[in-house]
Amino acid sequence: MLLNPSRLLFLITLILGTLFSISASSWFGAWAGLEINLLSFIPLMSQNNKFSAEAALKYFLVQALASSILLFAVLMLYSLHSMLISLDSIIDPSLILNTALLIKLGGAPFHFWFPGVMEGLNWSCNIILMTWQKMAPMMLLSYTIYLNTFYTFVIISSVMAGSLGGFNQTSLRKIMAYSSINHLGWMVASIILGDLFWFMYFLFYSFLSITTIILFSQFNLTHLYQIYSSSFHSPAIKLMMFLNMLSLGGLPPFLGFLPKWIIINGLVMSNNYFTITVMVIMTLVTLFFYLRLTFSALLLTHSEPKWLNPSTTLSPLLLILVTLSILGLLLSPLLFVIL
Repeated sequence: MLLNPSRLLFLITLILGTLFSISASSWFGAWAGLEINLLSFIPLMSQNNKFSAEAALKYFLVQALASSILLFAVLMLYSLHSMLISLDSIIDPSLILNTALLIKLGGAPFHFWFPGVMEGLNWSCNIILMTWQKMAPMMLLSYTIYLNTFYTFVIISSVMAGSLGGFNQTSLRKIMAYSSINHLGWMVASIILGDLFWFMYFLFYSFLSITTIILFSQFNLTHLYQIYSSSFHSPAIKLMMFLNMLSLGGLPPFLGFLPKWIIINGLVMSNNYFTITVMVIMTLVTLFFYLRLTFSALLLTHSEPKWLNPSTTLSPLLLILVTLSILGLLLSPLLFVIL
């Protein structure tokens, strides 16, 4: 993303909108911050092609619908509070409010817009959509969420949609989108356990997602067949790329297993055995899909051009990020010593 002055301005207001929403002392302030964030991200999505325009329109319509529902829930909450009426046995305003936040996040069963929007954006906007744009709704979600049947359904449906949705996909953007939906189920579960669990999981998820997307962006990859054809000419780089994807899926002994390990331990300690069993099974389905891709890319013979110079290498910073993603679990005891 070329940061010309207008894009830099919108990027600053995007960040400020999120911070304003997180630090607001009222729901109206949080809603205003989300609107500033939305109206700042729309111009960043525009890349002068029909795909980005379609993605920006989809994103705007979905976010506007979610903002309307959020504002309706906030007005209902304030009205009931001012009239000293409790209708929790009939309808819970916080449930409507959190539904609006889940629509903004793209969590199942409200996830259908997310892969389509991801497909129409470039990798820079995908990084923002998968990481920064989730921060404010997740923080607001943590204020009123509690474990009940609805949120258990959201967690299970998110991990199932994220795992099963990526099976027949060849677009790397859609694979990352469904991976994000799967991780969202884990993040909702981590919010129920506590803010520290969510913050830890979100940091690891953001690090692994950004590292994977930077790899795809550096080698200009958009579809699986481009990885199969060895367009970057180095088996070592190809191996590191797929090991990083396995780390994103949560396969031990890679770094991506650490946050899942902590969430599994927390849910077991809180006796949520059914929920964590479904989550682990669906994560294994995701890992099966990633392993199938890895075996196909590394073990099958593909045609490779002989007249190109195999000179592509990883930048030092990207090499450090990928190494941490693959071998970071070995350094995890240091993290607990620091904390």
